[in-house]
Amino acid sequence: MRAFLLLGAAVLGLATSAQAFDTNAKAAWVYDVQTGTVLMEKNAEASIPPASMSKLMTLYMLFEAIEEGRVQLDTQLPVSTRARQMGGSTMFLNELDRPTVEQLIKGIIVLSGNDACVVVAEGLAGTEEAFARQMTERGREIGLENSSFRNATGWPNPEHRMSAEDLGRLARLLVEKFPQYYQYFGLAEYRFDDRAPANRFNRNPLLRLGIGADGLKTGHTQEAGYGLVGSAKQDDRRVIFVISGLDTEDARAEEAERITQWAFRQFTMRNLVPAGETVVDAPVWLGTANTVGLTTQNGVNVLVPAGAQDQVDVQVIYDSPLPAPIAKGDKLGELVVTIPGTRDTVTPLVATADVPEAGFLGRLKGAVMQLGQRAIDAVTG
Repeated sequence: MRAFLLLGAAVLGLATSAQAFDTNAKAAWVYDVQTGTVLMEKNAEASIPPASMSKLMTLYMLFEAIEEGRVQLDTQLPVSTRARQMGGSTMFLNELDRPTVEQLIKGIIVLSGNDACVVVAEGLAGTEEAFARQMTERGREIGLENSSFRNATGWPNPEHRMSAEDLGRLARLLVEKFPQYYQYFGLAEYRFDDRAPANRFNRNPLLRLGIGADGLKTGHTQEAGYGLVGSAKQDDRRVIFVISGLDTEDARAEEAERITQWAFRQFTMRNLVPAGETVVDAPVWLGTANTVGLTTQNGVNVLVPAGAQDQVDVQVIYDSPLPAPIAKGDKLGELVVTIPGTRDTVTPLVATADVPEAGFLGRLKGAVMQLGQRAIDAVTG
């Protein structure tokens, strides 16, 4: 029998102010890292042209290559004529250059260098086409379900696509998996070999606003419009967001700041279940104990929109009774938190102790009690 235990609830009312937020972006995704909460989404799973924002996948592949020892930060890579001839944003490389991996990272992040991306692709995979295939394969492996890559730069191609959600998930991986390299995303300016001094500034409009912004990547093509994968940290909270399809550079800057301020000011943290606290004592069938505690591994913290503090619905769901044997740490149920304006938060519930299977007499006693209970239920039902 499926057991549903309502821990605390209030009648869900009208849309809160958090739900009332609307973005001018054609696609958007806003995510709180600490709680794993999607704060807002709009066309987030649609495959869209990512423009230079897909350079994040090129960087992800490069960071993995460094970690695997295939290249180091001081490894020098050759510049092909194909790389030098790349149009659009550039690092101003030529065939005589031998930029280091670290210089290429800065050139991709700050200058959005298409030439730098091709140098990386050719250096790691031989050709950009082979590298793009590797990007797509690796993207599938890390959970980018709506992404396919045809180049390393984000150059317009009808088959080069990512979703806003995939871009956000990739940004989270870059933040969490590569903290030693993530610092490069916060560079406000960079100039390679003193070239093109006017072209040294990072296009991320949030970096100079003092709101905790420290990454990640802008993008723009005629088809894609203006977009940004951004991240900011204030105190213990980090927010990652993706916007795409804005009409102008100024509109991108305004929307990025508006979303960042909203994400930090609109929500308050609420500790629903402290780490290690038993949520419920669940009945056990044919075990040496009649019940077992269910708990979360790390507690449950949620973000609650302003005005929705009394609109939090919490349910514990498990199959009752739980059959023995049970091992401590076994996943036996779920705690589901429903808050207006956000996706449900689902947290696994695990056993707090071992419950071995009862011996013959214990199983016999349990069976008799179960039959007796069924008889009582039949009479009273």
